Amino acid sequence: MRRAILALIALGLVACQSALPSGEHAASPFQPWIDGTNASEPQTQLQLYDADTYVIRQSLTTSDEAPFLYLLFGKDRALLLDTGAGNMKMRPAVDAAIAKWLAAHNRTSIPLVVAHSHGHGDHIAGDAEFTARPDTTVIGTKPRDVAAFFKITDWPKQIVTFDLGERKLDIIPTPGHQPAHIMIYDERTRLLLSGDSLYPGRLYVPSNLFKDYRDSINRVAGFAASHRISHILGAHIEMTTTPEKDFTLGARVHPGEHKLELSAETLTELKTSLNGMGDVVVRDVRDDFIVFPAPVRVITDNDLVP
Repeated sequence: MRRAILALIALGLVACQSALPSGEHAASPFQPWIDGTNASEPQTQLQLYDADTYVIRQSLTTSDEAPFLYLLFGKDRALLLDTGAGNMKMRPAVDAAIAKWLAAHNRTSIPLVVAHSHGHGDHIAGDAEFTARPDTTVIGTKPRDVAAFFKITDWPKQIVTFDLGERKLDIIPTPGHQPAHIMIYDERTRLLLSGDSLYPGRLYVPSNLFKDYRDSINRVAGFAASHRISHILGAHIEMTTTPEKDFTLGARVHPGEHKLELSAETLTELKTSLNGMGDVVVRDVRDDFIVFPAPVRVITDNDLVP
């Protein structure tokens, strides 16, 4: 096992700890993430949650957002969630990950669907790299685009299933942080990919979209009541290992960084926080996240689903 891990590190990859024997590195399913403390760290880091679930992080040296991307493989197609924050080329890292999966499964190709947790620039900056990629579909970034592709006819109340081929994903509309936001629940791993709606960091909620955000979190919590969640994986890390303490806004170095994964109980804690606020979002500092009121967002026709 040690030899296999060293081989992956030499290739710029890091094996996920969940693949290790029980009892080894039990505290987290991941090895430490690149955190900007080494100026020579690579632009991206790849870790495998399992043989069909890849997680890519963009380095803080390229963007203070340092977003996480998720690449999920099924029998018939793969889904990439988000394309990064720009300032670098993301497609080579994604193509290398796909090539690694294809080689491991003795295949030569697989169709790719590029989706987004939401339409903010730090999650869609790499879209142009994929528009001309063979056998690739890039979903639009407006709520109507997302609803049309996933066949959601009652946005945002309807939760639908998207099958990658013997791997079913639940697509959960979660507008609030941004109108086109979704979460994805993977039935196989029981992972909840939560984007910017819940992660160890500052959860920005536009003041005029607070009700949408609160309704979305309540919807996800209702879903979670009948679906076991192994881990909640968001799109950033902004909290430190010190409870209630975040990194300075724009920090390019994250020593003592909070782990990526959150527990299902964190979702319940967020729901309780939001439902206790009344009709106005207020700043609420918790051990693992901070509810952070944001300025009013102007809603346009593009933010609406007909």
